[in-house]
Amino acid sequence: MKAWRVHAFGPPDSMAFEDVADPPLDSGEVRIAVAACAVNFPDAMLVAGTFQITPALPFTPGFVVAGVVAESRDPAVPVGTRVASTLNGYSGGYSTHSVTAGSRCATLSDHTPATDAAALGLTYQTCWIGLHRRARLQPGEWLLVHAGAGGIGSAAIQLGAAAGARVIATAGGRDKVELCRTLGAEVAIDYTTADFAGQVNEITAGHGADVILDSVGGDVLHRSTKCVAFEGRILVVGFSSGQPFPLRANHMLVKNYTVAGLYWGTYISARPDALVSAQQEIDSLYQDKRIAPVVSDCRPLTDAPAAMKSVSSRATVGRVLLIP
Repeated sequence: MKAWRVHAFGPPDSMAFEDVADPPLDSGEVRIAVAACAVNFPDAMLVAGTFQITPALPFTPGFVVAGVVAESRDPAVPVGTRVASTLNGYSGGYSTHSVTAGSRCATLSDHTPATDAAALGLTYQTCWIGLHRRARLQPGEWLLVHAGAGGIGSAAIQLGAAAGARVIATAGGRDKVELCRTLGAEVAIDYTTADFAGQVNEITAGHGADVILDSVGGDVLHRSTKCVAFEGRILVVGFSSGQPFPLRANHMLVKNYTVAGLYWGTYISARPDALVSAQQEIDSLYQDKRIAPVVSDCRPLTDAPAAMKSVSSRATVGRVLLIP
């Protein structure tokens, strides 16, 4: 098979596109002929060696794939089954074939394109678990979503609106702001021209946001503490700014809000059942046409370094996919 390999930590261009021997399958595993692989923001951090987890070298990046089972040692997932699967991020998504546990595979309906299936993986699962399992978002509550035009943000807006929340989104620039409105945001704020914290307090008549989903960190997280509601919940799902913000426990105490960290990767080993349950809910909303992933670009697998750089620089909207 062909795969992008990381032999030394560095920029995306340091990866090598190589012929790699097909690894043997263990009991319960399947080999997927990849039809689409999602490019995620952490991919470039893994390649650079700056992610929370440092994989052993060499490795192939990629968290989510969709395709057809080409070989199986799991009777529940026979050869020929169309599936989507989550990987651990360094076991083979950027390749023509990926190996994963059959238990991590979700069977696709004939009406679900592989591109949509790959786009509905990590980001939607992160947001579903964050909004429903961790923040207990309720209908009618105010939900503030940062970076609303990105992969995480676009998923959170749709899932929040589907849950009956009143969604406020932030984004940079007129086109991204308009996309947020199209996805279901009641209000979209251009953070390049306005102070979002002040606007959120004004829009909510001083109540603040009941739930805040932040994938940016840094000053964005700091200013979010200025517009969180009484008994509000702030979900930290990333720090694309590269600047984790040191939170003050005394501020949380006085304002009576909660900050929860959420790393999707831990659920793979700690609570895989939660991912399965989340994906079932996501698939139901997708089939009912209440959510739809924003796929802004599909690139050949050979363009992986360029695709990774586009996503990590936040020059894209929604999801970018690689097609072998």
